Amino acid sequence: MIKGKLKGLRSVELVDFCRRSLGIQESIKIEIFPLERRGSDRSFYRLRWNENESAILIYYNPNREENNLYVEIAKFLMEIKIPVPKIINYDTKRYLILIEDIGEKTLYSLKDEPWEKREIFYQKTLYVISKLHSFKKNGFPYYEHLKLMDDFDSNLYQWEQEYFKENFIKDFCKIRLDPHVEKAFENELINLRNKLLKISPTLIHRDLQSQNIMIRNEEVLLIDFQGMRFGNPFYDLGSLLLDPYVEISQDKRIKLLSYYYSLVKKEMDWKVFEENFWLASAQRLMQALGAYCFLGLKKGLKVYIKYIPAALENLYLVTSMISYLPLLKGLCLMCKK
Repeated sequence: MIKGKLKGLRSVELVDFCRRSLGIQESIKIEIFPLERRGSDRSFYRLRWNENESAILIYYNPNREENNLYVEIAKFLMEIKIPVPKIINYDTKRYLILIEDIGEKTLYSLKDEPWEKREIFYQKTLYVISKLHSFKKNGFPYYEHLKLMDDFDSNLYQWEQEYFKENFIKDFCKIRLDPHVEKAFENELINLRNKLLKISPTLIHRDLQSQNIMIRNEEVLLIDFQGMRFGNPFYDLGSLLLDPYVEISQDKRIKLLSYYYSLVKKEMDWKVFEENFWLASAQRLMQALGAYCFLGLKKGLKVYIKYIPAALENLYLVTSMISYLPLLKGLCLMCKK
């Protein structure tokens, strides 16, 4: 029994794949329930059979390059002891991936719980991600065998910034910059890119926000890691600690950042470390605002629109913590009005 439509796939193919992968006999009924749509050109389904057995099926769009990398990255992460859902089977010809069902509890789902309960899971997430960040690009032992998305470089940072300007500043805020202001703003963003590129690249998750951190048996697992690549580790920290989906007070944010600092090799003093955090957070929040507006206004995923005010507030906070982004700070104020 299938609850809902299966986009681009015949139901008989899907059920046959699942039965063979899970060893389920024809006599046993499988129910398939579509899950909430996400912004990564993938469809998710929960399979249920017997009374308490389940799994998750992913049907992905292969035209989005990172979707094709999911399986091999998952295998790699399991090999280096980064907790992720176990892969049961996959079919690259039909774009199917079957993984274990780890439930629906996420860091996001705890957003209204007391901080004492949430803090534990943030610390566990920071511990896990610090292990991933320990893999530097130079001398990476899996480099020849593991395909990843292109590294964060000046072009990718620029693309994210243009994405922000086009979808948020222009389309959402309806702001048209004068040519001389546009030039000055571009120079400001070039300076930001150059500062971000001074940090030695490590493996990063790329989208380390609360909805991508699952919780099972009081431990955290990472999902949506198919965009993993080499980049600035502070980008992940900004994704997590300035996540527009949840509220974290400034004192708690700094405490968590300090906890991460205690886990890693001290390659810079705390003041420089904190400054790099704010710089990368500005970049990440620009990317997030661009994505929320693109997905909400152009892709019809209206749910993302409601997170724009929080993302904008966080970006304004970040620009208030450093002196390098005065024009971006001014644009945040204009957009808040």
